[in-house]
Amino acid sequence: MSRRTSSNLDTRAIGLDVSLTFARWLTGKENLHYGYWEGLEVCAANAGAAQEAYTDRLFRLLPDAPCRILDIGGGAGETARKLLARGHTVDIVIPSAFLAERCRSNAPGATVHLSTFEDFGGAGPFDVCLFSESFQYIPIDTGLSKAVSLLAPEGRIVLADCFRAEGFRLDKEHGSVGGGHPIARFRAEVERLGLTVLSEEDITEAVAPSVEIEQGLFNVVGHAMTRVDEELAAKRPGRRWILHRLIRGLMSERKRTRLATRLTGQTRNRERFAADNTYLMMALKP
Repeated sequence: MSRRTSSNLDTRAIGLDVSLTFARWLTGKENLHYGYWEGLEVCAANAGAAQEAYTDRLFRLLPDAPCRILDIGGGAGETARKLLARGHTVDIVIPSAFLAERCRSNAPGATVHLSTFEDFGGAGPFDVCLFSESFQYIPIDTGLSKAVSLLAPEGRIVLADCFRAEGFRLDKEHGSVGGGHPIARFRAEVERLGLTVLSEEDITEAVAPSVEIEQGLFNVVGHAMTRVDEELAAKRPGRRWILHRLIRGLMSERKRTRLATRLTGQTRNRERFAADNTYLMMALKP
């Protein structure tokens, strides 16, 4: 009997594929994480250098000696590839089949587990449980506690991620910038588990320009669409009317407004990001 495939579009896989293709074109690597911009001019040409600086800073929190690392939500495997090059043994747990394949391609020496972290059944212990912009996607009452259960006696958790700041405000009209768990809930969970903070650095201001690089890309697309619309209005008004009618039928006014803001606005900027988010890079141990 033939096996039927789902007719639903896998928009997540499409989005990841496009994002990775763009990242690879822009930087030569398949990194999806923020960049560390301190000392760098904020422009697309420096995106790769900023991401390398981010990784270098993150690796300062790792033990000096080669160890066994669980890369939780390992992206496309770029971080694992660098860890392997430093002599570490790496397991990756990733819930996306598409990203799991990229991990196998970019970090062939790593063991890749296709699973959510909550359902991960791999065998520890690990010297390091690494969350690099993945902690925000895991339920807060699961992430740290499960990591602790997988650690070796002298192991540590290394975490770099975005958290909602105390002053966070939800913007339903334009969409919020950043993301993550509320910072107060995270600190309460660290205290509940009795974790010792070995190192903590607030790098919000240093990573915030990353959102402007992303916004710049959307503005380029928005400019192109605006120019096409202007040409249609001047030379093909009938076709333009039909096109706008179709768009109004497919998208609500709220969605059209948000899309227009995303493509032509400047609301996603470093100041807004810094006001709503706290980005921490830290090491903890039981």
